[in-house]
Amino acid sequence: MGVGKVLSDVKPYLAMILLQVGFAGMYVVAVASLKRGMSHFVLVVYRNLVATAVMAPFALWFERNVRPKMTFTIFLKIIGLALLEPVLDQNLYYMGANLTSAGFASALINILPAVTFVMALVLRMEKVRLRSVHSQAKIVGTLCTVAGAVLMILYHGPVVQFPWSRGQHHDSTGAGGQGAGWLNGTILIVVACVCWSSFFVLQSNTLQSYPAELSLTTLICLTGSLMSGAVALVAERGNTKAWVIGFDTRLFTAVYAGIVCSGVAYYVQGLVSRQRGPVFVTAFNPLCMIITAVMGSIILKEEITLGSVIGAVIIVAGLYALIWGMSKDHVKQVADVSAGGSKGAATEQLPITSVQPNGNGKHDLGNGRGHVFDVETPADNGHY
Repeated sequence: MGVGKVLSDVKPYLAMILLQVGFAGMYVVAVASLKRGMSHFVLVVYRNLVATAVMAPFALWFERNVRPKMTFTIFLKIIGLALLEPVLDQNLYYMGANLTSAGFASALINILPAVTFVMALVLRMEKVRLRSVHSQAKIVGTLCTVAGAVLMILYHGPVVQFPWSRGQHHDSTGAGGQGAGWLNGTILIVVACVCWSSFFVLQSNTLQSYPAELSLTTLICLTGSLMSGAVALVAERGNTKAWVIGFDTRLFTAVYAGIVCSGVAYYVQGLVSRQRGPVFVTAFNPLCMIITAVMGSIILKEEITLGSVIGAVIIVAGLYALIWGMSKDHVKQVADVSAGGSKGAATEQLPITSVQPNGNGKHDLGNGRGHVFDVETPADNGHY
């Protein structure tokens, strides 16, 4: 029993850690493909088409008996989810990462939990009590996250040399070499964060009325494919070569991002979000940042500046203050629910019954609420 409970508690953490490893790989291969000329509009379309093709069979089979009825309200929410994540967030993030670097983009996107927390607070999905230490930790963590992001934007500083990167030629854009492009890329990433946070909040709300994670994932990817396809047709009009991909990094990027970062990610995030809330889902981004920074400096030869390192450290400190406050609130909620359930079970009693002979070979059975029933009893024959 104890081992089962431990495994159940560990599952959300393990799922999110593995998901961040998958995201880190996608960030690196996507930036590599984009810097080689691949259109981010086309990448988003192929990514969501792959995710739809992979997830649809699982949704049709495993949720064939539990899939809720589609309503107009749920349909509108699915359109909103497809617009926020596949269309806006993915395109804006790819544009921002291409203008900056994979390491910087994955570091700056760590403001995601703070943005999600603020949104959840405004929508009353999270509660804050100013006299509570846990709530104070969440507030301080949010402020530290924002401060770290601002530092990363305003201060670059010297390039940090890693043992594996010495003596290598680096991409100067990773250190903020192009001022205008770097600023534009930063703004695009921040806007992408806001869209992604809105997606998590809306996804958590949608799963309450449509608790079918696989089906919801498939519908989001399918709708996102259609919407992003329309955008790509307009953006890449007259450029038919943008749609042609061969057996190279572009095909690998579309397949990898579609399966891992759209199909599997939406499903796992939906499961964990329904159990622990949308802020918990976004709280593991620092791990992705570290992996992406290391892989980016090795594979893409990207430079990492001192400002990015200091800002990332502040963001991580703020994030874990936010996580600590939320984890304590979760433990308190579970304890309150358990206490309430035990109290309710103790106070609930069976109806009081009374048996009285009525002199005609029967007994009157009363239930304590004024109702009396005639029950015929067998004659005593000496057996129990």
